[in-house]
Amino acid sequence: MHKTISHETAHPPISWDEGETTHTCRWRSEKGTPPPKKLIIADDTLTADEAYRVACEGTGIIWRGDFQNAKQLLQAMTRRADKPSKKSIRNLKSSKNKQEGVIPLAVPMSEIFHKHRLTQSQRSRTLGMLLIQVEPDHTIGLRRAPDVSQACLAVYGSVTEPYVMSLRDLLGFIGSLEWRKNGMALDALKDLGDGRIHPHYGVFAPVRSEYIGLLEKAPFPASINKQSLAFDIGTGTGVLAAVLAKRGIQKIVATDQDERAIECATENIEGLGIGKQVKLMQTNLFPEGQAPLIICNPPWVPARPSSPIEYAVYDPDSQMLKGFLAGLKDHLTPDGEGWLILSDLAEHLGLRTRAELLSWIEAAGLKVLGRNDVRPTHIKALDTQDPLYRARAAEVTSLWRLGA
Repeated sequence: MHKTISHETAHPPISWDEGETTHTCRWRSEKGTPPPKKLIIADDTLTADEAYRVACEGTGIIWRGDFQNAKQLLQAMTRRADKPSKKSIRNLKSSKNKQEGVIPLAVPMSEIFHKHRLTQSQRSRTLGMLLIQVEPDHTIGLRRAPDVSQACLAVYGSVTEPYVMSLRDLLGFIGSLEWRKNGMALDALKDLGDGRIHPHYGVFAPVRSEYIGLLEKAPFPASINKQSLAFDIGTGTGVLAAVLAKRGIQKIVATDQDERAIECATENIEGLGIGKQVKLMQTNLFPEGQAPLIICNPPWVPARPSSPIEYAVYDPDSQMLKGFLAGLKDHLTPDGEGWLILSDLAEHLGLRTRAELLSWIEAAGLKVLGRNDVRPTHIKALDTQDPLYRARAAEVTSLWRLGA
């Protein structure tokens, strides 16, 4: 479970001198990054090259110019961050000039994955150095600044002190609010309420519909006819609980340990008109009691999250997966089934083996009753320029039917 962090630790005060005035604000970072140790004040006269240079050094840039110009500056810094380095270009030329017939050993995917994660983390940290000061009412006192109060309120709630945050985070908040307002239309839910899932900031959105299709088609265990009850472990947006409700299960207990996820799922369940069928509970893994059907779609990649909002994607040391398997037998009714929805991407990345997964299933006193597979359809699986393409192209998502 996530640790409880004090206000002082989570949002430490930062200070800087501006003319003869000393400013003090709270530092806010959804990625959990510490505040920059050095700060400078900048406006529209700052060049992209200079901004990128000081950002790479770890210096925070508090923006005092035009807001739209700040967005353009961030775009220019992003282009510099994504430009191949001279070293990588030299390595590429060197490999092309190698004698024909000499094939270098393939780099392990685990090494490529960890290097890619490190590169992305460094890129995020550098681009997060362009900073915006926000007032306690979530407004910005810059020329041509948009009204961001609703976007910030949706993530931070009410605050009493001014704060400083990265422009990159702020733009993420704005995009997230639009996504939350408009929602995602899903074929699996088209006959329920508005037929949409409205993801909140920091809650994993069901952008990959293939795993939802697996849940739509899997045959229910016969014991469902005796007791129409299911548990949805780690519900997130509530999308899988909604699919079960549409398939006719009368009572679904959906759990999540994250407060944002419970708030998000509550909104979605109400919007879909299935509040009488679905009960939400904030807890770690299982509710009390037993059910004939228990489903879980844990984070697929066993790696350490680099920020709190990555817990929906990364499951360090497969903790949630192991916890679900270990507790499943005690929460299943006789002849009940546990449905584990899991991608094998981790296996292709060299982060977990199939033998390990099967050993955890066996150690938990479970057996595999069946498995339904589907290939991914998302765009990254087709992108040959993606550093992880080799693993993504081989990926299969499965619904494992497990019994005691």
